[in-house]
Amino acid sequence: MAKRRARDTRYKNKPGTRRMRFRILLVFGFVILGCIGLTAQIIRLNKVKGDNYTKRMLAQQSHTSNAIPYKRGDIVDTNGNKLATSVKVYNLFLDPAAILKDKKYLQPTKDALENVFGISGSDVDKILKDNPTSRYYLMKEYGELDKDIVTKMEKLQEKDENIRGIHFEEEYKREYPYSTVACDVIGFCTDTNSGTWGIENTYNDMLNGTNGRQFGYYDSELNLVKTIKAATNGYTVKSTIDVNVQGIMEQHIQKFMKNTGAKKIACLLMNPNTGGIVAMGSNSVYDLNDPRNLSVAYTQEEISAMSEEEQLKALNELWRNYCISDSYEPGSTFKPITVAACLDEGKASRKSTYVCDGGQQVADRYIKCVANRYGGHGALSLGQALMVSCNDVMMQISAKLGKEKFLDYMDAFGIGRKTGIDLPGEATGTVFNNDTMHSTQLATSSFGQSQTVTMVQMAAAFSAIVNGGNYYRPHVVEEVSSESGAVIQAEDDAVESKVITEKTSRLLRKFLLATVEEGTANPASVKGYKVGGKTGTAEKIPRGQGKYLVSFIGCVPANNPKLVVYTVIDEPNVEDQAHSTYATEFTSSLLKDILPMLEIYPSGKKSDITKASKLKLPSTAKSNLDEEAPEGGYSDSSYGVAQKAADDEEGDTGMNN
Repeated sequence: MAKRRARDTRYKNKPGTRRMRFRILLVFGFVILGCIGLTAQIIRLNKVKGDNYTKRMLAQQSHTSNAIPYKRGDIVDTNGNKLATSVKVYNLFLDPAAILKDKKYLQPTKDALENVFGISGSDVDKILKDNPTSRYYLMKEYGELDKDIVTKMEKLQEKDENIRGIHFEEEYKREYPYSTVACDVIGFCTDTNSGTWGIENTYNDMLNGTNGRQFGYYDSELNLVKTIKAATNGYTVKSTIDVNVQGIMEQHIQKFMKNTGAKKIACLLMNPNTGGIVAMGSNSVYDLNDPRNLSVAYTQEEISAMSEEEQLKALNELWRNYCISDSYEPGSTFKPITVAACLDEGKASRKSTYVCDGGQQVADRYIKCVANRYGGHGALSLGQALMVSCNDVMMQISAKLGKEKFLDYMDAFGIGRKTGIDLPGEATGTVFNNDTMHSTQLATSSFGQSQTVTMVQMAAAFSAIVNGGNYYRPHVVEEVSSESGAVIQAEDDAVESKVITEKTSRLLRKFLLATVEEGTANPASVKGYKVGGKTGTAEKIPRGQGKYLVSFIGCVPANNPKLVVYTVIDEPNVEDQAHSTYATEFTSSLLKDILPMLEIYPSGKKSDITKASKLKLPSTAKSNLDEEAPEGGYSDSSYGVAQKAADDEEGDTGMNN
């Protein structure tokens, strides 16, 4: 037998080799200990936070992340009535992958879809066939579902666990409960919650909220496990509008359009002591729930004949707010501003007497008064001049005031600049400046010609005249609040500026009351109430075409105004347009209906009855002034021309201040 060969252990027994083996064993030992520690840590973490880690792991494999829409804030009127709100609607979507996960899910799910939504089994089969791996298939044709039908399906899902892959998404749809009412003020918003026109536009950022987020993952059974971060809803915007008053005003506008008609009729009601707009609107209305529907203003034939660009232009005209976006020559409604400025500067006096001889020679132009063909109004006090709407006297007193001071008061009253009302699309009007106003422009501007204004400018200026001389910024929103009721922003109704003195304002109130009770504005009177105001009948450019804009601006109660009303009628549909009674009679009828709603009640006190005037007007002032406008472009109608004039002595009119 061969001798076994001895193993060579020389290398093994070398000192270096032994050290290397020791190091390897040591490292291996550390590795084993590390693995044991890691395993222990994994066990510990799984025990403490296992669910979270599992969700994260599964979410990486199959997860969802959907936005939760916020609710756009409500717009309410001053009494809390909803003018604009967002209502919850639902989208139905399917998860084909979940439905096809197991055969036992298919038929119960199909039956539920057909029973609740009327979706046929064949339609479902086609969707599943075409989208077998989809986790989201929106049933768009069923995009707006009410809460009842959603609840019905959710109850079926609770009863039968084999109904799988049917889910709902919440959305919000903007609705306007009053449809066309106050459309100019409210505006509307797009499907993406972008405000267009009105309050919806100005307060868009406050009305909008912040979307929430729904995070989810599918477990091993393809059940959706959800984690929700709630949405933050938008703020509530409380307007100054009284929807009941607004609605009645619009009814009166519609009645006028039906009976008489005009190119445009608009009306604005304002609280003179805050600047808050109570109502605002015109005959151009549209449905806020369907703002792009032109059929409210055009026939289908007219719409069909329009190009896309023409339709867009027509829509912008329909959405335009006449009360703030259109300018025009105001005519004699501007005269109280001229009188107030001259009184405040001491350039006119309640005791002064002026002579109207039918007109004034100004530079190289003779500018006629409305009474020119009768030889003028004769001798008039300042109050009488306002009562009979004498252009001649306005030119005389404005010349004494001078253009610099006249322009200063124009600016102080907000004429020729934006009022800053919280609505988009405000115009400035057009006025002269120190370089462009000369003696002729000063003369014509004094009685409301050759310059243009907006309705909101005039309402704000007139409010300052009758409220004691305080100018308030017009506004349509009184406060913004959160869901909890916390006030985020509020209108402080602070006086923006002092325009005239209380003494001047008090005297103007007397003049304006006399103008309604005994002067050109008599048809604006309301039984039981003391109404003060001024008419205007402005001939439009180009002159001599028989086109007029007639108006009335006034306040009630005249001694302590709580409401300013301004009515403008552009080109009444009559042959002879130059009659301010269209505006005064409209206003009178409107006030009768709305004053009690605003808790403004008839006085009935003897002390509130205007005393008989001591001075009688000259016979020339009693003439019928209801005529075509003179050269110069202005005529003021005079119905029931004054037989008496207001007494210039304070207290003689019986007004309480």
